[in-house]
Amino acid sequence: MIRIQNIYYMLSYAFQVLNEQGYKQVATEEFDNVAELCAAILIKGVSLQIKRGLGKEYVLQTEPLSALRGKIDISASVKEQSMLKKQLVCNYDEFSVNSYMNRIIRTTMDTLVRSSISKDRKKQLRKLLIYFSEVEPLSRESINWKLQFNKNNQTYQMLISICYLILKGLLQTTSDGSTKLMDFLDEQRMCRLYEKFILEYYRKEHPEIKASASQIPWDTDDGYREMLPVMQSDIMLKQGYKTLVIDAKYYSHTTQKQYDVNTLHSGNLYQIFTYVKNLDTENTGNVSGMLLYAKTDELVLPNNNYKMGGNAISVKTLDLDCDFSEIRRQLDEIVHSCFEFE
Repeated sequence: MIRIQNIYYMLSYAFQVLNEQGYKQVATEEFDNVAELCAAILIKGVSLQIKRGLGKEYVLQTEPLSALRGKIDISASVKEQSMLKKQLVCNYDEFSVNSYMNRIIRTTMDTLVRSSISKDRKKQLRKLLIYFSEVEPLSRESINWKLQFNKNNQTYQMLISICYLILKGLLQTTSDGSTKLMDFLDEQRMCRLYEKFILEYYRKEHPEIKASASQIPWDTDDGYREMLPVMQSDIMLKQGYKTLVIDAKYYSHTTQKQYDVNTLHSGNLYQIFTYVKNLDTENTGNVSGMLLYAKTDELVLPNNNYKMGGNAISVKTLDLDCDFSEIRRQLDEIVHSCFEFE
């Protein structure tokens, strides 16, 4: 399990904007479930965005007009027989708040209003929806989440991410076809948040170490790598000649059980071993690997250190059901045990 307040801390590392002044009230509030937390963050974020001004973009409009505007759609004009009304169907761009990102936010707020969150938050959402009267909702199933962010719309990045967590990680279809919000994010979304949190924690709290999510090249003898899959690390920490590769895992079961014997997930172990050996091309032993599982309620939890082919491979668990100061201590201990500080 994981404390709801700790999910907020994880989000605040993943999205630094949550550390700004406007979100302090959310940080101190107690939440019963993740749905309430995400709703509170979205309400505060949308409120701040409205104060800045809702983002606009050029949106293609098509309609029959008496006065020409933009480009004439001849085929549509003939099909609709608009010329009988002395009109032509025109295509033109209009600078509008009906942007795709605003439509995603509108869709998410509509969903929350119909969900089981508190009446007070629903009331706040309805007030905000007034500012989205010109924004059209989207079909939840057809939303394109592959969006590009730049300096003009970067304030939307966290908002869209929260919308994604709500619509993809909390929304569940019931047996009768209706939808409801779950109390906790699904495993896939929590795994991505878990990875990003750990990476951003080390970037912020340990600037003396280079933290990245770097790709690892295959150590082929002739340099030929055609059709080889990409090796993408979750977290790679470097200081001096030492490197630690961390593969963050968020599973409901940290081990697999067969014939009453608990063993590590073989695929995970093969993966981290492959990462380490392809990084340590000269077999120096200066590259180590770690599988870092989120702690579960299981009785058997991995906490092992191995020496494989001259490299250290460890398997640890990170307890997220505790005060955040303890989480910080656990993460700091990983760094201190791997790297030597002057």
